[in-house]
Amino acid sequence: MASAAPTAGLPILYNQIEPISSQAHGTAKVRGLQTLPQLAQLHAVPVTVDEFAAAQRFYPIIFSVGADPVPLALMGLNEGVNTFVDADGKPLSGEFYMPAYLRRYPFLLAKLRPDSDELSLCYDPTSGAIGDYEDGQPLFNGDQPSDTTNAVLQFCEQFEQAGHRTGAFMQELTKSGLLMDGEVAIQPEGVEQPFIYRGFQMVDEEKFRDLRGDELRKMNQSGMLPLIYAHLFSLGQIREVFARQVQQGKGPINLPQQQQPAAVEA
Repeated sequence: MASAAPTAGLPILYNQIEPISSQAHGTAKVRGLQTLPQLAQLHAVPVTVDEFAAAQRFYPIIFSVGADPVPLALMGLNEGVNTFVDADGKPLSGEFYMPAYLRRYPFLLAKLRPDSDELSLCYDPTSGAIGDYEDGQPLFNGDQPSDTTNAVLQFCEQFEQAGHRTGAFMQELTKSGLLMDGEVAIQPEGVEQPFIYRGFQMVDEEKFRDLRGDELRKMNQSGMLPLIYAHLFSLGQIREVFARQVQQGKGPINLPQQQQPAAVEA
C-alpha cells in the first residue's frame, strides 16, 4: 500500500517550484488543468484531519510508516494504481471526494529562504496551468494580485493551517501508542491464496477499546476521538477499492492463474 510518507524535497506531483510575482507573471493567466497524467500513477494522497469525515466515505485512510507518519487516502491498493481517475488523470465520476491536496495543485505555499519562516505562493511551472494564454483568469491587475490569485492564496493558507492541525493530531496519536503495523488479507471467491497488503499503519482497535475513561475523555475533548473513528470506519473501504481494481482490470486477481502471487506486499 503505502510504505513511507511523501519524500523530502518536492511534494508528490510537483516537478518544480517557482514563486509567483508580478514581475514574472504580470500578464500571465491561469486556467484549469484538463489532464493530470501523473495522478493516474498515484495510489496514495495526503489528507488532513479536516477531511477525514468526507474522505472516509470513499477512501481507506491509513497512516504511513516511519518516524513521522502522515494520514494518506488510498485511491488504489498497489503502487501505480489509481482506481478513481483514468489514464489522463481525469475523474472517472464526480461522485467522490477530491482531496484538498489534489485541488491545490499546481499551487502551494513554500519557504524560499531557509533562514526565514515566510511562505510565498508558488506553483509548478511544468503543470501548464499558468502562461500567456488568451483564455483563463489573470493573476494580476497591474502590480496587485487579482481576485483569482487571492482566492488561491486563501485556499493554500487554509490548507497549511489544516496541515498544522494534522501534525498535532499525529503527534498525539503517535504518543498514545495506539498505532500498529497494518495488514489486510483479501481472498476473493475462486482464489486459493489471499492477497495480503502490508506497509502501512493503523489504529490498534484492541488497545483503543482498552483505554481508560480519563484517556478517552481527554481524546474526546481534544477532538481526536471522532478522527480515530473516521479512520477505523474508513478501513472498510479497502475491499471496495480492491473490487474497483478488479473491475478495472488493475488488480492482482486479473493476472493469469499461474502468475497470481500468494501475497501482494505494497
